[in-house]
Amino acid sequence: MASIIFGPGNMHALSVRLRILSGSGTFQYGPFMCGVQRRWKKPVDSARTRLEGRTRDHRLDKLMVQLRNLKLALAVCELISQQRNEYASLQLLSKWRHEVGLNIEIGAFLKKYPHIFQIYMHPVKRNHCCKITQKMTDLIAEEEAVIRENETSIVQRLKKLLMLSTNGTLNMHALWLVRKELGLPDDYRSSMLPKYPHDLYLETPDTLSLVSRDDELAVAKIEEWRKKEYTEKWLAESETKYTFPINFPTGFKIEKGFREKLKNWQRLPYTKPYEKNDLHPIHNVERIEKCIVGILHELLSLTVEKMIPLERLSHFRRVFAMEVNLQELLLKYPGIFYISTKGSAQTVILRESYSKGCLVEPNPVYDVRRKMLDLILSGCRNVGELESAAWLAEEYDQGSCHELQNNMCQVDTANTILELETDSDSTERSVLRSMEELRYQHFCDSQEKSE
Repeated sequence: MASIIFGPGNMHALSVRLRILSGSGTFQYGPFMCGVQRRWKKPVDSARTRLEGRTRDHRLDKLMVQLRNLKLALAVCELISQQRNEYASLQLLSKWRHEVGLNIEIGAFLKKYPHIFQIYMHPVKRNHCCKITQKMTDLIAEEEAVIRENETSIVQRLKKLLMLSTNGTLNMHALWLVRKELGLPDDYRSSMLPKYPHDLYLETPDTLSLVSRDDELAVAKIEEWRKKEYTEKWLAESETKYTFPINFPTGFKIEKGFREKLKNWQRLPYTKPYEKNDLHPIHNVERIEKCIVGILHELLSLTVEKMIPLERLSHFRRVFAMEVNLQELLLKYPGIFYISTKGSAQTVILRESYSKGCLVEPNPVYDVRRKMLDLILSGCRNVGELESAAWLAEEYDQGSCHELQNNMCQVDTANTILELETDSDSTERSVLRSMEELRYQHFCDSQEKSE
């Protein structure tokens, strides 16, 4: 009986069964679980997974890292300017670095940007202090002056924002959060709003309201682009009436059927940002999404740098009737918007406004901020060159003095030599003249004797 059970055929079959069970991975749970089927789990598809798996734009990500360093530098400049003598010790700044958002030592951060911060030894206290350089001080003053000069355009921008809202009002706290993006001064509530009572007024301390609607301003930025496409490229009106500029990042994979879906979406009609359609509400999901895309496009077009943090953008969801998940919606249209996770927060960027990391249509405020960014990008460059140039100038001045003295000495010695040579020449001439006179007198005496 034992020979039958443990025969070569049965042992081979047992080994095959054990190999199958160990390969399927079910034997580890026991021999009685080998017939239980495993449940297949569907991969998670959420806004977070799509954000991690999106096609990245490395130029825009690099720009966001540079802008983050500029914001940190401006925050440190603001801390230094609040001091009484407009300088602060490094010991004091090191206590505030966490409030600014620095995760490195304050001394290492300040030394990275010598064109913005100047570190020196205090003559009395004998400790290291920091002050803002004259270049950066001039640029900060220039930005404030440019903002004051363009108050009319800022007021028009605020009126267009109020016209985008459903009831013509905006929350002052939400407006304060995006003041830098809109190019508003810090004291706009007291310095700018009282100057334009016929356009804007404070309904409550927390609510800004529009006095009257201006139909001339009710033209979206996308409409100008469509008009330009229609006139310059001779396209049909049906192809440009509801289209958006599409600019996919490098390396974007186009799947099968994507072009046809995009073409149909571009021709889909929607309610434009400044139009009100309360009598005929829209129930089509795609048309509602396209309407929100138009509002977001116009909102980003009204900013100075055509970008806004996603967290601050969420404060306008209810007032602009954007009751959707904004992150999912923005990730759904990568050819129009780009979400950058670099920097301090997630930032929404309008793709069509940037080319090679620079704004296509710059404005005066952007130009000044770009000059500040150039000081960040220069780093420690050109600082040693200026010092070496000054040292070479001093050396050149000293060398020219030595050369001048040597030349003067050479001229003096040459003059003495010439004087000596002229003296020796004069003595030789007098000797020769006297010898000639003696010879002539001797010749005359010999002639008289012969006669």
